[in-house]
Amino acid sequence: MENIIDLRQLYKAYGKQVVLNNISLTVKKREIVGLIGPSGAGKSTTIKTMLGMEKVDSGDAVVLNTTMPARKILVKIGYMAQSDALYEALTAKENLEFFGNMKGVTGNKLAEEIDYTANVVELTNDLNKKVSNYSGGMKRRLSLAIALLGAPDLLVLDEPTVGIDPSLRRKIWHELALIRQQGRSVLITTHVMDEAELTDRVALLLGGKIIAFAEPKKLEQQYGVDTIEEVFLKAESEEQE
Repeated sequence: MENIIDLRQLYKAYGKQVVLNNISLTVKKREIVGLIGPSGAGKSTTIKTMLGMEKVDSGDAVVLNTTMPARKILVKIGYMAQSDALYEALTAKENLEFFGNMKGVTGNKLAEEIDYTANVVELTNDLNKKVSNYSGGMKRRLSLAIALLGAPDLLVLDEPTVGIDPSLRRKIWHELALIRQQGRSVLITTHVMDEAELTDRVALLLGGKIIAFAEPKKLEQQYGVDTIEEVFLKAESEEQE
C-alpha cells in the first residue's frame, strides 16, 4: 500500500543534544498512526522536520510522494500545531473563513465546511465570538476545525485533545475514523495512552529514537501486557537498563 509519509533516517541535533536519532516512520494511505512518548521525546520535532518547518542534519522526509520541504503540497495537509496560531482579534468564523480561503475553499463550499467542522468540535454556538474571549480548550477545538477544512489528504495533529473533555474526545476520534474510511491518512501525537489503542499502528518515541512501532495489539502481545500504557512503561524501563 502507498506510503503517504515516509521518514527515512531523520537525524537532528542541537549542539551535543541529539533530538532525532535516525528516525524512520511510515504512514500508509487509509491509516491512523499514533506517535507517543513523554515531553521532550522528539514528537513535535519529528512533525516539524517532516513538514519542512525545521531542517534535519541528515535523512529524508517524503510526504505525498514529495521530498520535503515543498511548499506546494502544504495545501493538501491539515496541520494542527501544539500551540494555537489563531487571529485573536477575529471571531472564530472569521478565522475559519481566512484559513479556508488560504486552502482554496470558498463560497458555499466553505460555508458548508465551516458548519460541519464547527459541529464536530462543538463550537457552533460560539462561532461569532472573538477568539480573544475563548478558553484554552476552545482555542484547541478551533485549531482542529481549521486543520479539518478542505478535506486534506493528510492530517497531522500534534496533541489535538489536550484540554478537551472525554465525550468530545470520543467524537473527535469518531471523525478521525470517518476520515480514514474516506481513504485519507492521519498522523497524531498524544500523551493520552488510551487514545493510542485507537490507532492502526503506534510508534513509541523515547530519547529521540523509535523503540517500537506496530499495531497496538501486536505490541501488547510482544511485551506481554494488556494496554499501550503498560507497553510504554515496560519498553521505557528496558531501554534504561
